[in-house]
Amino acid sequence: MSQNLSITQLGAVARITLTQPEIRNAFSDEVIAEITEAFTEVGGRADVRAVVLAAEGPAFCAGANLNWMRRMADYTRQENLADAAKLAEMLRVIYECPKPTVARVQGDVYAGGMGLVAACDMAVAVDTAGFCLSEVKIGLIPATISPYVIRAMGARAAHRYFLTAERFSAAEALRIGFVHQVVGAEQLDAQVDELLKALTAASPNAVRACKTLVRDVAGREIDAALIAATVEGIADIRASSEGREGVQSFLQKRKPSWLG
Repeated sequence: MSQNLSITQLGAVARITLTQPEIRNAFSDEVIAEITEAFTEVGGRADVRAVVLAAEGPAFCAGANLNWMRRMADYTRQENLADAAKLAEMLRVIYECPKPTVARVQGDVYAGGMGLVAACDMAVAVDTAGFCLSEVKIGLIPATISPYVIRAMGARAAHRYFLTAERFSAAEALRIGFVHQVVGAEQLDAQVDELLKALTAASPNAVRACKTLVRDVAGREIDAALIAATVEGIADIRASSEGREGVQSFLQKRKPSWLG
């Protein structure tokens, strides 16, 4: 059993929980490898329909832990390249997880932790959570997490918060689109459950295809190639077994087969 995280499953929902509250769930190369493995495993489970990324204690994730940072301080450039590649792979695996992912943000999120939240499909945060891209304060940049964070908060907000390293509130995270909802601590689980209810009620195949659709379409020029790809996408899903079942169940006013 890992001391760094736990994996549980209840029904169709898997939960990956960071379990190092004593160090604010800061991660190391070991934790990065475990998170990567955890998302790969649950993403491949046929009976999983949604994945929650959660954490224990007052902080969601404070970024890199101090012992790891001390080791990195002496790395050569080649060692830094290899190390950063592992972090990049973890974020890619979360972002491309075939199952929808929800970040349950119960506390502060700093530095690399921002990448964890941004790589998930959606995020719900408590109203007391603070957020910070603190890298420039210690002479670094949020390079590896930037593709995901910029997609989540937009370039305009990134210009400010990447450069100033200001701490900002959950309300501001909501305003700039970094999180989808902000609630009181007593409402956090209920709000996450509402999202899970919607996700597990939808066609698993359609949800998977929608994740790919967003990645493929976002930011692209609307040209003939993109239009052709979207035409193929809807034709393929209509012709699929779940697509046919979904339409027939709607027309016949009955539950689709994936709801049992």
